Amino acid sequence: MTKIGLFFGSFNPIHIGHLILAQTALNLTDLDKVWFVVSPQNPFKEKKNLLPEYDRMRMADLVLDGNHDILPSNVEFSLPKPSYTIDTLTHLSERYKSYEFSLIMGEDNLQHFHKWKNHEAILKYYRIFVYPRVDCEPSELANHPNVHKFEAPLLNISATYIRETVKSGGSVRYMVPEEAYAYIEQNALFR
Repeated sequence: MTKIGLFFGSFNPIHIGHLILAQTALNLTDLDKVWFVVSPQNPFKEKKNLLPEYDRMRMADLVLDGNHDILPSNVEFSLPKPSYTIDTLTHLSERYKSYEFSLIMGEDNLQHFHKWKNHEAILKYYRIFVYPRVDCEPSELANHPNVHKFEAPLLNISATYIRETVKSGGSVRYMVPEEAYAYIEQNALFR
């Protein structure tokens, strides 16, 4: 059975921190592949700061082109919005019977996991691989049998910081992969 780690996010924009985390998860867990699930609308985030989903997906496609272990996914584009993780997991599990899906998330998300739709079902039926975050207290769920922590570099880089840097006229070269940087520049995004 192929083991897929689902890394959900707005990827607004995709940046080197995302890529480092995905590669580290592949290196340190039994996952065979990581899918970057580009979420059109996260129920916990405001939509006003989001680029259109097409632009975010296009950057993920450009950055991950040719990588056979880390792949972009637009599965949530055809599902009801806002996107709920349990609905996406159910959809994928029914569609890909020979795949075993797990989640990859930061420790900060685990702290608020009890607010997620049907979080008990996610914990029961899916493994969750958790990476550390700066200044984040361990969650009560850290000792759950389906929660597995893996060590990853602590990079304090965020899509918010990248957007603000672009908006203020600064360069984000080296914070985002070259393909995403070129796309942001060519399309005057975040200005």
